[in-house]
Amino acid sequence: MKRLHLHVSVDDLPRSIHFYSALFAAAPTVEKPDYAKWMLDDPRVNFAISARGGSSLGLEHLGIQVETTDELQDVYGRLKQAGGRVYEEGATTCCYARSEKSWIADPQGLMWETFLTTGESPIYGGDPALDALKGEAGACCAPTTPQGECCPPKPELSAQAPCCGAKEPA
Repeated sequence: MKRLHLHVSVDDLPRSIHFYSALFAAAPTVEKPDYAKWMLDDPRVNFAISARGGSSLGLEHLGIQVETTDELQDVYGRLKQAGGRVYEEGATTCCYARSEKSWIADPQGLMWETFLTTGESPIYGGDPALDALKGEAGACCAPTTPQGECCPPKPELSAQAPCCGAKEPA
């Protein structure tokens, strides 16, 4: 069964956690110093918030979370039919979870992800190539945080290389 995913960028995480916990009548399923997530069943939504700096406040992206590889392939096929460039992120770490995912920007530049979560992660994660796609689409940008702070370091980049789309310092 699929679940709608919404991710909102906030400036005051504790205040936002209090607000959404009251709104949903539930505590977050996942709570980190910069992130919280509610896995709601009524309505069936994966609602996440983060206070990561550098992002515009408000809706950051939407998505469709699936529970099986067959569902993932079905939704991925629909992404390709929708038109536009699909970014196949594949196996990745994001939002303190390990997932298999793909992304596309809608005609207004709003990013949509399709993903299958396969486990937890101790780090937030991120992918610079995804941020390039967001930039092409005119979508809101992810934070420009050095790798290691928001994503696993990539051996081909220096430790100071940004994780989220900015150019590496000279």
